[in-house]
Parts: sequence; C-alpha cells; structure tokens
Amino acid sequence: MNEMTVLTRAICRLLLPASIMAALAVLVKGYADTGDGFSAGLIASLGVLVQYVAFGPQLPSQMAIVRHANSLSRIGLFIALTVAFGPVLFGKPVLTHWPGPNEKVIHIGAIELITPVAFDVGIFLLVIGFVVGVINLIAQTIERGTR
Repeated sequence: MNEMTVLTRAICRLLLPASIMAALAVLVKGYADTGDGFSAGLIASLGVLVQYVAFGPQLPSQMAIVRHANSLSRIGLFIALTVAFGPVLFGKPVLTHWPGPNEKVIHIGAIELITPVAFDVGIFLLVIGFVVGVINLIAQTIERGTR
C-alpha cells in the first residue's frame, strides 16, 4: 500500500464530515427539487471509502458509522418497508402518501413531514449501511490476505 503523506491524511479526515454534510444536503434538497436518499447514501459512503484509502482498514473500522453499518441498514430497511407497506394495513395502496392532497402538512424548518421524506431517510440509511458494510468487508478481506 502506498504511504500517504500527513497532508493527504489530514485532507481525507476533513472530507468525511464534508461528504456527510453534502449527503444530508442532497437528502433534504430532494423534497424541494431533484435529489434522493439513494444518492445521499452513496455520497456519504464515498466519504467513508476515502478514509479506507488514506488510512487502511484499522482506523476506519473503529468509526461509529462502520461499526454500526449493519444496524443502519436494518433500520433503513425497516423504515422504508414500513412507509411502503404501512398503508396496506389501512386498506390503501402500497406507497400511499400522507398527508393526502389538500391536507395540512407539518413542517420542521423547510422540511415537510410527509411519507416520501421518511421513505428517503430509510433508503439513505439502507444504502449507507450496506455500502459501508461491504467496503469494510472488502478491506478486512484484503488485510487478511496481505498478512
């Protein structure tokens, strides 16, 4: 593995919070314009991947996002499936939006609390949990192979 300079590693450390912030911006932007949970999950996952490239598998595997990747993907899958199939319990079609047309929408700042928001958050968690878990698995396998 190539030796990374101190400057490169410092920049890579700064890229993780920046990538997570950009991912959250894409996630939030998706409700007003183009953007979605899948893209946001990939952006955040790339920030974690940069950590593996710069530091190898030891340091990133100690990060909370990596340690809890399986839980994130399970929670995301649960949220997405609940939002998708929850309306069936009330006799509505799959992926029925709440609130319906012409109903009052609750806001938290600029974010509307509607079911597509919850669905996108679920997809975001599912994608980031899965991709980070796979990246960690590949890194650990390569590490074991080089020993």
